[in-house]
Amino acid sequence: MSDNAAVVEAVHEALSHVNDPEIRRPITELGMVDSVAVEGGRLSLTILLTVAGCPMRDTLQRDVAAAVDAVEGVEELELEFGVMSEQQRADLQVKLRGKAGAEPVIPFNLPESRTRVFAIASGKGGVGKSSMTVNLAAALAQKGLSVGVADADIYGHSIPRMLGVEGAPTQVEDMIMPPQAHGMKVISIGMFTPGNTAVVWRGPMLHRALQQFLADVYWGDLDVLLLDLPPGTGDIAISVAQLLPTAELVVVTTPQQAAAEVAERAGAIVTQTHQKLAGVVENMSWMELPDGSHIEPFGSGGGKTVAEALTRDIGAEVPLLGQIPLDPRLREGGDAGVPLVLSDPDCEASRSIRAIADQLAVRKVSLAGKPLGLSPV
Repeated sequence: MSDNAAVVEAVHEALSHVNDPEIRRPITELGMVDSVAVEGGRLSLTILLTVAGCPMRDTLQRDVAAAVDAVEGVEELELEFGVMSEQQRADLQVKLRGKAGAEPVIPFNLPESRTRVFAIASGKGGVGKSSMTVNLAAALAQKGLSVGVADADIYGHSIPRMLGVEGAPTQVEDMIMPPQAHGMKVISIGMFTPGNTAVVWRGPMLHRALQQFLADVYWGDLDVLLLDLPPGTGDIAISVAQLLPTAELVVVTTPQQAAAEVAERAGAIVTQTHQKLAGVVENMSWMELPDGSHIEPFGSGGGKTVAEALTRDIGAEVPLLGQIPLDPRLREGGDAGVPLVLSDPDCEASRSIRAIADQLAVRKVSLAGKPLGLSPV
């Protein structure tokens, strides 16, 4: 083997460790390495982007340059970017998603899926459901899990701001590549509407939007998907039950009895949809004063009341997963796009949220319907 051929082989090996920033798979595996040539220590390299104007081009350029810089025999890099042809994008879609059928396939419903789906629900607005969604997602991602967040609150979408997402999704053929924030993949209808435009849709449109979020978005191999549901038991809650029958509900409430009664109705939907209830989260449970004492501005006991009532309703134990203190920094983090569990991981609210995430991260693995990879001798 000539010296140049050895260097080219070493470059391919180095590039096999560079992942596409959106798809999170090696660029060599995705067919993105178009040409590699070496002459006298000068490496000419062409990388194909999935689409023109790829928002992650700078990240890819930095990662590629860092990878080949370590290859012995490469003294200078000439890096060019091209764009995949329609056929190459179609081939990429088949490689990632398989051949398209008549109906979009939701990967989380497949027998081999190991993604655990949590639908974060509430009976009414204003209880901090979206704050819990983003902070739980961030806490799960901190544990090393691959996490996705779908903003299913179509009318009241707020997840992009709360996670600081500014980029738009990238479309590759029929696939949508979701933007990422704090190591999590995120999708929201707010990424497809200009400015602060209101979404004025009836039920069938809401159902279709949710279906696209689940089937058309390329989520990759997620450990956990969290859905931020709108308050109540309307169209989206019903669509989630139809599209994701294995999703587990997490009901968020505040301590006062009026909120608890409404939250109980939100959780009791599982008696009709036959979903699982992962548990109840009580938010704004108390507030710490400067002298270290606690006050309970919204009363007490609501979370326990909801958990006990739902336990009676469904005939199975529904745990109170945790109580979160009222902390203004939760709101501030949402406005700034940085969840509190990331900005101040040691405060009491962050510790309480991480304790809930620890419970949600526990998986009881079932082998039902899963191939074991065994063959007869």
